[in-house]
Amino acid sequence: MILTRGWSLFLVAVGVFNWAIWPRFSVAIWQDQRAWTGSIGHSSPTAFLLVHAVLVITAVVVGTIVGTLGVRGFLADRRIRAGRRPVVAGAVPTAPANG
Repeated sequence: MILTRGWSLFLVAVGVFNWAIWPRFSVAIWQDQRAWTGSIGHSSPTAFLLVHAVLVITAVVVGTIVGTLGVRGFLADRRIRAGRRPVVAGAVPTAPANG
């Protein structure tokens, strides 16, 4: 399956969005009093911090995967527009048939 240029750019935008938003959100969660049992950063974390840490890590990982797929789709679309065959992972190149 080859993604269109529009969908590829959308996936790249989603990946960039996740990388732009979630790390800043994690800083806000870290500085929130609800994340700690006592003073911020010097006491035990609460479930609030742990749940949000899992959410942030998951969002960044998914954003990375989606962004990578978008870049790969964009490059495949560009190869097709240039008249070259797309690169398929794991495929063995074959010689053209003479005939």
